[in-house]
Amino acid sequence: MTTPAAPPNRLARRRERTRTQLLDAARELFSRNGVDATPVAEITELADVGAGSFYNHFADKEAILAAILTEAAELNGQRVDALTAPLEDPAEVISVGHRHFVRLAKSDPTFALLVVRLDLSHRALTATVGPRATKDIEAGVASGRFDVADVGVALHAMGGALIGIMRGVIDGLVSSDADVLHAEGVLRSLGVPKAEAAAIARRPMPGD
Repeated sequence: MTTPAAPPNRLARRRERTRTQLLDAARELFSRNGVDATPVAEITELADVGAGSFYNHFADKEAILAAILTEAAELNGQRVDALTAPLEDPAEVISVGHRHFVRLAKSDPTFALLVVRLDLSHRALTATVGPRATKDIEAGVASGRFDVADVGVALHAMGGALIGIMRGVIDGLVSSDADVLHAEGVLRSLGVPKAEAAAIARRPMPGD
C-alpha cells in the first residue's frame, strides 16, 4: 500500500509562492520591455522579493526564461491534446497542432517571442511538445499515412519550420493564412499528397 505524500509544510509553501511571484513578474516585464531590457533587479522589485531569493530559484535570467517557456509550452501542448483528442487522422492531428502554435504568434505574442529565442525554445519544445509530435508522426508512419525516412529528422525539420513561421508572423512578414500554408507544407513534407494536404490544412480548427 502506497503511503500518501505528506502535505507541503509552511516553508515549502512560502518557497513555491516566491517562485510563482518571480515567474509572474518576469512574464509581465518580458512582455512589456522585452527579455534583453529586463534586468534581474526589476524582476525581484516587481515580485517584491529580495535579490537573494531570485538566485535560490534560478541560476540567472536565462533560467527563469527557460522555466516560463517550458511551462507555457507544456500548457499549450495540453491544449493541443484536448483539441485533437476527437481526431483519428494523424495528418489532421499534425495540422491542428501546427496551426495552433502559428496562431499563438498573434494571440500570445509574449509566448511567441520566447519561442523564437532558438537556444531556449529548442530545449523547451523538445521536452514538452516533442514527445507528442513524435507519437503523432509514428502513428502516421505505422498506419501508412506518412512516408518519412527518419522520424527524428522529420520532427526537427517541422519544429524548425514552425519557429521560423512564428518569427515571420511576429515581424509581419507572412500572410494572414500562414497557419494554413505552414500546416499544408508540413503535411506535404510527411508524404501527404498535395491536394489532400491542402484540403486537410483548410479544415476548420476544432473550437472555431
